[in-house]
Amino acid sequence: MLKHGSTQSKVLENLWIAKNLLDYPPNVELDRDTDLAKGDVEAIQRARDWAENVVAPMAEVWEVERRFAAEAFQSAGQNNLTGLLVPSEDGGEQISVIGLARVLEEIAAVDFSVAFSLVCHNNLAGAVGRRAEGSLREKVLPGLVNGTSLGAFLLTEPNVGSDAAAITVTATQDGEQWVLNGEKAWATNGTDADVLSVYAQTDSSLGHRGIATFLVDANAPGILKTPGYQMLGGHGLGANSILFENCHVPAESLFVPTGEGFRAAMEGIDLARVLVGAMCCGMLRTALTTASNYVRQRLAFGGRLADLQGVRFKLADVSTDLEASRLLTYRAARTFQEGRDAAVEAAHAKKFSTRVTESGIASCMQVMGANGARRDHPLPRHLAASRLTHYVDGATEIQDVVISRSLLD
Repeated sequence: MLKHGSTQSKVLENLWIAKNLLDYPPNVELDRDTDLAKGDVEAIQRARDWAENVVAPMAEVWEVERRFAAEAFQSAGQNNLTGLLVPSEDGGEQISVIGLARVLEEIAAVDFSVAFSLVCHNNLAGAVGRRAEGSLREKVLPGLVNGTSLGAFLLTEPNVGSDAAAITVTATQDGEQWVLNGEKAWATNGTDADVLSVYAQTDSSLGHRGIATFLVDANAPGILKTPGYQMLGGHGLGANSILFENCHVPAESLFVPTGEGFRAAMEGIDLARVLVGAMCCGMLRTALTTASNYVRQRLAFGGRLADLQGVRFKLADVSTDLEASRLLTYRAARTFQEGRDAAVEAAHAKKFSTRVTESGIASCMQVMGANGARRDHPLPRHLAASRLTHYVDGATEIQDVVISRSLLD
């Protein structure tokens, strides 16, 4: 009898996983979708078809040309993928959090940049649907829902990243207007955005309690958009810096009042962390499927690469990490969906998923040899994107802060 945890036991476990992974085609039809509402399932299928037919043919083009995936966003609006958190009475679909996570998993399985762009946009559209009132709601919400307006979330600054409470962009009242001054950085969708959700300090003596949020026309006087950042990858995000120089906005632009802005930002970030975990699952799933199909066909040393134990065990480890990422991510999504505090679970999901996705994609590329580095499949693009996932919506070290605080404080 083998002792649990022994070397022989681990070998047998890897053999069993590898046999199921490589002797039979991977099951990409995920059975967990059967527990979702009809509207969720329809949105997931629509997103999968859209990603394969619209995003896949252009993903490398956006990366090579180092520009925002404008065609993808325009098409997303036409395919009802821009109002997924907005009530139906406002033209949206208001799918569940789990449904949204699955939608983004499917899109990220093809391209992370487009998926993350839609995270930021849908998060903003959902927040406007929940909070905005009167003329501000009427002015902003319809365009966000139908995709004729692109939204961007402006929290980070050049010298303020993880410490969001320390933002320095100011909002000063001037009669019936507010005047914005300062610079925001790492604005996803920023190069092409139409609506800016700007977090600004209204009273520095109040610290994070002085933060308010404004919805601003991105083409208003006093706003300067810089060109998109030149990065390792992920250029389809359209990430850039946006400067405000005595930018006057009407009083109705105040979206989240002073004292509530910081909390609203943190709520949105918790959801975004769950969704990053789901997107990592999509990228890692694609890597595992691509590598598995490749080693089944590739012949070397008198047989298939898939028959070499070193190859089989490397992919078995990736498969285990993918299953663990799914469990952590969708547990956090369910907690969030049920209205409970999901901050710690979201931190666990993002921390683990980002880590194993980067290493897992690299392992999948490794078993493909030099062909793993070619850009005629999505793995090199996914590998670059997986590095970016360590930074968006709070770096890995911030997840450790959240987790350790729950353990020790």
